[in-house]
Amino acid sequence: MKSGYYFRQLVFGAIIGAIFISGKVNASPDLPVGEISMAVISTLLYPYARFVYESIVGFIMGNNLFVVPAMLMLLVKVITMFMCWFLAIFIAPIGLGYIYWKVGRPSAN
Repeated sequence: MKSGYYFRQLVFGAIIGAIFISGKVNASPDLPVGEISMAVISTLLYPYARFVYESIVGFIMGNNLFVVPAMLMLLVKVITMFMCWFLAIFIAPIGLGYIYWKVGRPSAN
């Protein structure tokens, strides 16, 4: 995973996390520590979850080009971003395992 891609996805994850946390803080004066902790974890794992999602979509779609209205595409992108953020704790281990398998594994020499 390239560092530019990781940083870009981390910024988007942080924006989604800030939206989630601000909604929780505004709804109640008490700071929900457990929910904020999960939001931080989801934000940190989001780039890996998005990597898995984009890899699967890239495999299924190939190099095809679809012409659709921009607003529809933007809506689909936002929905998939929120899905990846909320499910990051379940999806990200797949991406981390793949990256470890391809890059970080010790050689058997």
